[in-house]
Amino acid sequence: MQSDWASENLQVIRTLMERGAVYRRTLAPVMGAIGVTGLAAAGIAFLAGINSGNSFAFYWMAVAVLCLAEALLLVRRQALKDEEPFWSPPTRRVTQALGPAFFCGIVAGLAVLRFNPADARWLPPVWMVLYGCALHSAGFFMQRGIKLFGWGFIVAGCGLAVTVAPSMSGANWAMGVLFGGAHAAYGLYLYFTEKHGNAT
Repeated sequence: MQSDWASENLQVIRTLMERGAVYRRTLAPVMGAIGVTGLAAAGIAFLAGINSGNSFAFYWMAVAVLCLAEALLLVRRQALKDEEPFWSPPTRRVTQALGPAFFCGIVAGLAVLRFNPADARWLPPVWMVLYGCALHSAGFFMQRGIKLFGWGFIVAGCGLAVTVAPSMSGANWAMGVLFGGAHAAYGLYLYFTEKHGNAT
């Protein structure tokens, strides 16, 4: 029984190492799509005047669902292109690593909606820290850059929490710039470094 468990874990580790380049190729379009969506969502929030606590929490949770759907579709497309199963053991490991912090982020948003919408301006730093923790956990099964990217969100969220309580308008821009902008920048970095890696 113990040997089967060890053998399964070794196989997962071997598969993860073999697919490092695949993860990198998949991450570039995923990060780019999420980045563009986040930046566009901030602009829409500004134009639509989403400034109340209820509308802010609901709107950005809907944007998060959209970004998650984009990521799943892009990962599935890459799996089909490489003729690999979508729900593979490595994918399950990454999903399990992301799950707890994502769940806490949903609960935080629902709690604000249910109990005190005026506290919605605190959601960006809370969501950033939780998202950074999720990425850091997933980084144990992916490339090292994801851990560093996660730490960036943790530091940004903590810095935002201790330096300023943003207005609702500022909270929208914090979500757009810090989430959308960071993902767009990381997607560009992955795209160009992947191209460079393929050229050498």
